[in-house]
Amino acid sequence: MSGRQKVLLAALAVLLVALYLVAVGAGPGGRGDPAARPGWLDRLGGSNATVDPATVTADCPGSPAAPPGTPGEPRVVSFVAGCVLRVADPGGLRTLVLRSRAPFGVTAPAPGDAEVTVADEVEPADDGEAVAKIAVDRATAVALRCPGGAGCAVTVGPS
Repeated sequence: MSGRQKVLLAALAVLLVALYLVAVGAGPGGRGDPAARPGWLDRLGGSNATVDPATVTADCPGSPAAPPGTPGEPRVVSFVAGCVLRVADPGGLRTLVLRSRAPFGVTAPAPGDAEVTVADEVEPADDGEAVAKIAVDRATAVALRCPGGAGCAVTVGPS
């Protein structure tokens, strides 16, 4: 190895160490929130990554049809045994957020070209709220069911 190559290698090593020290020292310190996204990352992503509740319609046997929703506002869907939510094409990968105070079941197709259907029984957490987050990337039908047949109210939320 020539002298010039040794100097370049040493300079590269010093640069890497300096970048590491800057990265470690520039952090906010303390414990981070794994669910939080950096502000600059949100600006790159553009719009919110959740499904707008106004683009979701409900087909619930025995329940009156819900009027069209207001963009960005939560929408409550009430049903007894089961219900099908129809999500309009979101134009990219988005998350459908469903919340309830009671347990409920959900069945939805996986996003992409996978021929897989995912089913889950969602139970309320310590805060008393059951939350299901479903990834959708095209027009999709999501089936909801209410265990025990006592009736459920599920909120389609903007987050």
